[in-house]
Amino acid sequence: MRILAMILAGGSSPGLSVLTAERAEASIPFGGKYRVIDFSLSNLVNSDIFDVAVLTQYKPRSLNDHIGNGKPWDLDRAMGGVRLLQPYVSGEGESGAWQRGTADAVRFNLDYVAEQHVDTVLLLAGDHIYKMDYRPLLRFHETTGADCTIAVRAVSPHETYRFGMVGADSSGRVTRFEEKPRRTLSRQASMGIYVFKGQALVDWLTGPGVGDVDFGRNVVPGMLKAGQSIYAYPYDGYWMDAGTVQAYWEANMALLAETPALDTYDPDWVIHTRSEQLAPAFTGPEATVEGSLLCDGCRVFGKVARSIIGPGAVVEEGAEINDSIVMNNAVIGAGARVERSIIDKRVVIGEGSVVGWGDDNTPNRAMPNHLNTGLTLIGKRAQVPAGVKVGRNVVVRPRVPASAYPPGDVASGETL
Repeated sequence: MRILAMILAGGSSPGLSVLTAERAEASIPFGGKYRVIDFSLSNLVNSDIFDVAVLTQYKPRSLNDHIGNGKPWDLDRAMGGVRLLQPYVSGEGESGAWQRGTADAVRFNLDYVAEQHVDTVLLLAGDHIYKMDYRPLLRFHETTGADCTIAVRAVSPHETYRFGMVGADSSGRVTRFEEKPRRTLSRQASMGIYVFKGQALVDWLTGPGVGDVDFGRNVVPGMLKAGQSIYAYPYDGYWMDAGTVQAYWEANMALLAETPALDTYDPDWVIHTRSEQLAPAFTGPEATVEGSLLCDGCRVFGKVARSIIGPGAVVEEGAEINDSIVMNNAVIGAGARVERSIIDKRVVIGEGSVVGWGDDNTPNRAMPNHLNTGLTLIGKRAQVPAGVKVGRNVVVRPRVPASAYPPGDVASGETL
């Protein structure tokens, strides 16, 4: 079986607010030193799959810089390796200039699929956090002879509206597929991982499904209705779709458990990433660190509890950080306090300021459905002035300077 893996990493994610204002979701830092796409890439090489294409579109520069030639994942190969497939303006007579969904993205690159002469195409999302050996899934697909195989996992009845829900018979053959239903009897959710017979995928996207935009909404229901063979492969390991601020924060905080569900220390399944050459983490003589992750190059002189401190970040004397994520090269000024917040890269928190202040949990007015649990977000390269109190569910957009703040404190639920 010759396999081509295609990672779909081109979409935006409004649910992640300012975290995706200047980058694709797949390139968001995770767990301090990683990026979200590292998990899909590492799963592939750990599964001995080395022909990989990454399909980009939305704000891809950070993602392109991170992947580069693929060397950290052993994907810098003359034969196979990783290819970054960029979006392009379509020619005359083609529909639209940009890819409108996951199926459309693959259709725009079917010429690349044909050039690889593969019999199997493995489609992955670039924005999911999990460890998975794809080889049993591929063997299952080959054994059943399916045109398409969908990886599925059990989810809570309260989460079914977020996923494509799959119904299957005792052999695993799919009999029903509902995309993000309000109510369903099924508890098996699509993980956004698909295996296709290469020719079946090409035939569908250029034939009956030529107008299909998305795999979940269009391709799978269409193939099912047409009587094509689709099977469900059950998976019971850790898997997280961190497509909202709350889910992203929870997935990071879960790494701080004594025995985390996602084990990033497993020597038999290494999560590879592109790392800068930085000095070891340093803690000053008065520093205290409790239940936290400290990355290379960070320097802690204050107090850190139940938090993740990214590479090169600085926590100055007297500063306190609790239940928060502080990304690369951010500076938390002397005497400042950060509570239940996500501090993006190269942010500067002024001396004596408080981020995530008070008990007022007023939802963010601009995105009340996604930011209502008390988390505060400070966008990339933004500044918080010295001595200012920033409430809960607040969003500070990227690159907002200290001079742009109105007089006084920032109330909960506001956006700057």
